[in-house]
Amino acid sequence: METIILIIICILAVLVLVQLGLSLQGNAQQSTRLEMLTRGLDSLTEQTDARARKSEEVVEKLVAANNRQLEQIGEKVEQRLEHGFDKTSKVFQDVLKRLVEIDKAQEKIAELSGNVVSLQEVLSDKRSRGAFGEVQLSALISNMMPENSYSLQHTFPGGVRADCVLFLPEPTGTVCIDSKFPLESYQRMTDLAVGDADRKTAEQQFRQDIKKHIKDIASKYIIPGETSDGAVMFIPAEAIFAEIHSHYPDLVEEAQRARVWLTSPTTMMAVLTTARAVLKDAATRQQVHIIQEHLSVLAQDFGRFQVRMDKLAAHIGQAQKDVGEVQTSARKITSRFEKIEKVELSGEPMDTLNEPSDDDLI
Repeated sequence: METIILIIICILAVLVLVQLGLSLQGNAQQSTRLEMLTRGLDSLTEQTDARARKSEEVVEKLVAANNRQLEQIGEKVEQRLEHGFDKTSKVFQDVLKRLVEIDKAQEKIAELSGNVVSLQEVLSDKRSRGAFGEVQLSALISNMMPENSYSLQHTFPGGVRADCVLFLPEPTGTVCIDSKFPLESYQRMTDLAVGDADRKTAEQQFRQDIKKHIKDIASKYIIPGETSDGAVMFIPAEAIFAEIHSHYPDLVEEAQRARVWLTSPTTMMAVLTTARAVLKDAATRQQVHIIQEHLSVLAQDFGRFQVRMDKLAAHIGQAQKDVGEVQTSARKITSRFEKIEKVELSGEPMDTLNEPSDDDLI
């Protein structure tokens, strides 16, 4: 901007000089002034050129600085693009992995749905539900109890067959376990699509089913002289067991009065754990009796050993006394031989024997 202003000033100065030159021709004084103006114009032109060169240098430096900044910006942009591309690639790979996992999960869900449908088909039949409960009960007992402590599908002399029987020590005795699965009425009363009237009907049916099962188990599996005075009803669904204890306390009380103990898979494990502890305690008591019998026999043997030891000690004492007497006799005999050896052959008589005999020493 300053360069343009200087150029305009120079042009105006030239025009002024030209006009002055035209008006002052032939005048020497005016010629001198014209020369001074010309020199001033030259000086001004030189200053203008110097400023123009300086401005060009500044512009070149600015351009170079701008170029460097643009290059730096370009490098940073390239680095950010590469970093963003790497992150995008990782995210894309993660998304692919997630999609693969989702596909596998969908396959498992589809398989589980098929299993659920199959289970629903199994549970829709009353006989299949009974078999399902028996299989679950059998798996629990076989995993928890020793082989000789239970019997599956046990038949009593009267023809009554129980799903399982536990052989526990007295006074408990033989305990019968029967599996019951009242599913239909439970499903109807818990179905949200069912109206209030139908739900109440289903609740009444559920109550009647549980009462009937309690009565049947009490009448069939509590056999005087053969079984314990109580029996166990196994309910293979935790939800049904929880429903009974939460909303039907009268059924629980009725079962207790009939000495029928309601159990679920979880509480059955607790019952079996207790039964196993009772069996272990009975086995321990039996082993204690055996140990006591052996200790009693051992005490008798030790008494005989004491008598024989006393006799042996008496014999040893007598033998020790006899050994002492033998040693005394041996010393006396040795002493006599020594005296005999000392006797002179001159014929002098031997000294009179004044030594005590062995009998005196003894």
